[in-house]
Amino acid sequence: MKIGLIGFGKTGKAVANVILQNKEFCLEWVLRRSTLLERRSVSEFLGVESNETGLIYSSSKIKMPELLDRYPVDIIIDFSSETGIYTYGEIAGERKIKIITAVSHYGEVEREFLKKLSEKTVLFWSPNITLGINYMLFAAKFLKKIAPWIDIEIIEEHFKEKQGVSGTAIKIAEALDIKKSDINSVRAGGIVGKHEVIFGFPYQTVRLIHESISREAFGNGVLFVAENLKNKKSGLYNFEDVLLPYFSIQ
Repeated sequence: MKIGLIGFGKTGKAVANVILQNKEFCLEWVLRRSTLLERRSVSEFLGVESNETGLIYSSSKIKMPELLDRYPVDIIIDFSSETGIYTYGEIAGERKIKIITAVSHYGEVEREFLKKLSEKTVLFWSPNITLGINYMLFAAKFLKKIAPWIDIEIIEEHFKEKQGVSGTAIKIAEALDIKKSDINSVRAGGIVGKHEVIFGFPYQTVRLIHESISREAFGNGVLFVAENLKNKKSGLYNFEDVLLPYFSIQ
């Protein structure tokens, strides 16, 4: 399965590293804003032994139609920014290229754009694409269903430079009917990402905790999603859609 990666920050590099080491997938190219690494080999830059010849391109040097004509892909994975979808969305929809976006936040306009694109192709969006956090979300929703009256607190911790409330924490809050303003945020040092949901029962407490040890966890999540989107029809999907079949009892 051929992949194109949008965004090459800390997380994008970690995701590229995981893709390069998986023989079932081929990283055809990386697209980023900066021209600093223009036409550098992805595997060479990351120091990963690979036969893949995918190169790094700058969006200021090459347009998406030309890039896709030269190096067609089956899936575009987006770890860029809220507006990155406009770089490739239309042409991906036209060419039926699947889209996996792990951008943390989208505004109302961008969300509507995602919905329109999903009418043309398979589009998956998750603010946090790690498997562990989504398993935790499932467990939290089930516990809330069993005891809807319990006290719930959400704590999210990230590296000092991260701006705004974690998109994952907001997603958890929405699922548990908690106000965004009640999310507790911690910014310190180089914390990759930690989310905790505290359930306060009378005389006991249940804590669900997920901590990302390495950003490579996002790469594992991406490939899990890609595998499970192979036979999907056009539409807008999330992690719940992908995980639900695994929770059916037969």
